[in-house]
Amino acid sequence: MDTEYKQVIVLRTDIEMSDGKKCAQSCHASLGSYKTAKKIIAKKWETEGCKKIVLTISSEKKLLTLYEKAKELKLPCYLVRDGGHTEVPAGTLTALGIGPEKNEIIDQITGRLQLL
Repeated sequence: MDTEYKQVIVLRTDIEMSDGKKCAQSCHASLGSYKTAKKIIAKKWETEGCKKIVLTISSEKKLLTLYEKAKELKLPCYLVRDGGHTEVPAGTLTALGIGPEKNEIIDQITGRLQLL
């Protein structure tokens, strides 16, 4: 089934995180971004099945650049800063959630990133 809306989670690959940590950071990014979305878009996304794509990025600098681009496009987004309770130091930027929003809008800034 083709969908019109999606959410993208972007995880850093330049820091050591276990699979469980990656999952937790992805969840933080997803929920945080969802909470910033317009209700009408979120409802449409939910109706379509809440499509999520997990991508990778190779540095904090690139993650911040992507975050700024998402904000420029007025996309719902959320930057995850870790609390430092387990595997990485407090304040480490680990992930970014973008969307839900229309696929083609998100693809403008994430279309060249690699799948996790």
